[in-house]
Amino acid sequence: MFYSSALQKISLMAPKSIRLRTIADGHLQSAAKRPRTMTTESSMKDAFAKYADYLNELNDKRERVVKASRDITINSKKVIFQVHRIIKELQGTDFWKLRRAYSPGVQEYVEAATFCKFCKTGTLLNLDEINAALLPLSDPSLEPLQINVLDYLLGLADLTGELMRLAIGRISDGELEYAEKICRFVRDIYRQLTLVAPNMDDSSEMKSKMDTMLQSVVKIENGIALTVFLLHDCGLEQVFLACIKHHGTKNTNQKDYQIF
Repeated sequence: MFYSSALQKISLMAPKSIRLRTIADGHLQSAAKRPRTMTTESSMKDAFAKYADYLNELNDKRERVVKASRDITINSKKVIFQVHRIIKELQGTDFWKLRRAYSPGVQEYVEAATFCKFCKTGTLLNLDEINAALLPLSDPSLEPLQINVLDYLLGLADLTGELMRLAIGRISDGELEYAEKICRFVRDIYRQLTLVAPNMDDSSEMKSKMDTMLQSVVKIENGIALTVFLLHDCGLEQVFLACIKHHGTKNTNQKDYQIF
């Protein structure tokens, strides 16, 4: 109290210019403190707005996952029913004569099963594992349905198209390392099928699929190379990712990826 009073007296005794400067400094300090509170409030609002956006996005994603899971469950039940139906129809007949009738469906099943295994483990689901998974679906009183090597290889060739689309999606998200992993995996499948295809009895269908596989490999490689060039040499990250996402959201027709 005494100290404050003494300072006030000294201040009054000081020349007028000094007193004015002291008053001005006090006002400036007070004015400088006020925006700081407003800035803090603004930062807090921005932070909670981000939290709200995150939670909204998470809820939307949860709804999409639930819907996709429900669709998978429904379609899986349909697949199981159709597998039982095929087994029953082929029982007691020379099924090789009917192979062209059911082969496309089997190839799609192989493609779906191998794609699921890669997404979960990053590895290839082999023929023995697929056939082992089919055993519980078979009627014990009937001979179990077993996928043959030809249909497995043809389905495996179709897998590369799905992996190409997955890789393009990863590139658009900036996940180059995962896209490179997919590229190596697809390249290995193509290399191995190149060695096997000439030994197949009916290689015309595989030859057509091999051409498509090669296009998939090239598109993934070009996509990765172009991304690295633009990001590291040109700094055009946003432009490139916007371009990829624009094409990646189109129909899954392979021509949609001709930007590479």
